[in-house]
Amino acid sequence: MKLACVLAIALVAASPFRAASLAVRDLGIPVKGVSWVRLHPGQTADGKASLLATMSQNNGGLFVIAIDLATGHCRQFPVQHRDTSTFSTAAFRSLRTGILYIGSAWDGHLHRFDAEHPERGIEDLGKIDPNDAIFPTGLTETPDGAIWMGTCNGARLVKFDPATNAFTRFGKMDEVDNYLYPLAGDDGSLAAIVKVLRPHLIVIDPATGEHREAGPAIIDTTDKSQFLKLVKGIDRRLYLDSHAGKFRVDGMNLTPVDEIPVLLAGIPIAGTHRYQAPLVMPGGWMVQFTDDNDVGGGTPRHVLVTNINPLLPSRQLTLDWVGGGSNLHVFDVGPGGDLYGSSYMPNHLFRARAEEMPSEAAAKPGPRPPLEDLGKHTFAMGEAYSLTTLDDKVYLASYPEARLSVYDPAKPRHFGTGPNDNPRDLGRLDPIGYRPNALIHTPDGRIWMGSAPDYGLVGGTLAWFDPKNGEKKSHRGIVPELSPAALLYLPAQKQILVGLSIEAGTGAKPKRQAGAFALWDPGKDELAWSGDLGLDDLADVSSLAAAGNGLVYALLGRGDHILSQGAPAIAPRLVLIDPMQRRVVASAWLPKDFGPVSWHGLFALKTDARGQAYGATAYCIFRIKPGTCDVERVWQESQPHAHEGTVWLTASDPNVIDVVGPIVGDQFYFATGWRLRALTLPQ
Repeated sequence: MKLACVLAIALVAASPFRAASLAVRDLGIPVKGVSWVRLHPGQTADGKASLLATMSQNNGGLFVIAIDLATGHCRQFPVQHRDTSTFSTAAFRSLRTGILYIGSAWDGHLHRFDAEHPERGIEDLGKIDPNDAIFPTGLTETPDGAIWMGTCNGARLVKFDPATNAFTRFGKMDEVDNYLYPLAGDDGSLAAIVKVLRPHLIVIDPATGEHREAGPAIIDTTDKSQFLKLVKGIDRRLYLDSHAGKFRVDGMNLTPVDEIPVLLAGIPIAGTHRYQAPLVMPGGWMVQFTDDNDVGGGTPRHVLVTNINPLLPSRQLTLDWVGGGSNLHVFDVGPGGDLYGSSYMPNHLFRARAEEMPSEAAAKPGPRPPLEDLGKHTFAMGEAYSLTTLDDKVYLASYPEARLSVYDPAKPRHFGTGPNDNPRDLGRLDPIGYRPNALIHTPDGRIWMGSAPDYGLVGGTLAWFDPKNGEKKSHRGIVPELSPAALLYLPAQKQILVGLSIEAGTGAKPKRQAGAFALWDPGKDELAWSGDLGLDDLADVSSLAAAGNGLVYALLGRGDHILSQGAPAIAPRLVLIDPMQRRVVASAWLPKDFGPVSWHGLFALKTDARGQAYGATAYCIFRIKPGTCDVERVWQESQPHAHEGTVWLTASDPNVIDVVGPIVGDQFYFATGWRLRALTLPQ
């Protein structure tokens, strides 16, 4: 469900599938926000101002709203394939025709919405590139009306002809990188920014697709002084602004210039998801969201309408669009025994009463509802990957940039970065970490974060933050070319057990085939030991849980994010280890019909108040016999889908376990897509 894409592991043989006898309860939808939000001002054929917006969501897919500029009322148009066309990763409204073109993830389709003919709804024009393109990265238009698209994966270039509805596919524009952001000039020039391993500019012959690199490149992506910006000037020519100078694109060549003209309004900036400048609609009207909105979205409801004539009064519109639900990404027990967690684009903090069902709580008077969307908690637009509770405050670590934030339920809500703000964005702990897979605290009051690296990089970070004084420190590559995926503090050893993954930054390829374990001494702030404990076919160490008597359970799994980077598939395995003796006590592969690990496989092992250990895959909740790696299926409603020797996890399965939550009492909490769910464990 998470990315509406496919997870896979090798299928050797399937043990008999047994249906569950326990019922799972749906507790509700905590967040109904939207992402990839953009306003698309324009005009109708008769010259009247027209305002559209694109919004994305998991439950119901992306949609277009036509906004009444007088009242703010929204006519809402859903996409045709609501399960697969979820995110509008690229959108552009033609300055020539007023037609809105939308590219969707994760199915990689092109869509069209014509405000002149709303009865047609959002037209699905088909697959942009049937090879490996999963979403478009950018759209641009040439003077002949053709729409040009770049893709991920493959950094492919595709042309769409609106007159014939035909696609022309020119293939890969780079043999290594996966992201392509094209932009067209009215003089016939076509260029694109390639990202992310070695960002550079290519110039393209639109007649043939022939291309070559031109101008400076970014050699070190960690050096923020190096930059490339491909833009379109008011003269309708293309320009490159860079750390090495300014250039005009002249066909297949670059010409140095002293200055870049004012940017043309209504044109997407290549390499971003924004328009260059606000477009002035007929009558001199301009629009902008007044909500704190970005690509990560939220719940934008307010649009300010102003006029270039200062004598005409502005007005505020309140939009009435309706959201369906945002996938949940991580949650755990927080202060007061409530559940706290994050949704997935928008990155909203939510709270849920752990002890009651919404249907039961609704009949009881209480100080607050059973499910609450607490709104923005960080400037990281994606989602929180991990969280921990310290001193009755919830700390969350979020993608992108592995930003740390904190929320105190005892104080009023007012998001910001100041000492009195709540939630408060505390910023980054280092410039490398990007996907913060693990977050714990140690008895000395420090917060520890394990992260995968930024786009295009290999080797993540282990960092700490001290809330008492704001001090922080980071260590990159504690085991070279690996990233921390799981952390567990070991009281007897006064050390942190680190589970390591081969995960690289998006766009990069893993440099190892196997994960590892490590012991970190927080007192000395140094590595005490690392190794593989003699395990062959060691997948990523995705989850750790105390097993009693100083032992630890580890789940070794390979999530879809690792498989998508080209890593070999390895089935999930449960391992019982003795960190003090640095040895394996027991090990067993999970039954094949349990299915693959859930998405990343993070937090898949849990221990209840009695010390009983449980685990979960994408399909199954299981109990572990103490002191062994023997497992007993507790609940499983669905059987993994076999296809050509592979087990597939699909977005359409209503019982997929996307996020593994905590065990509170006898309740095992998890999420399926946007739904918060609970299973009563048998005694």
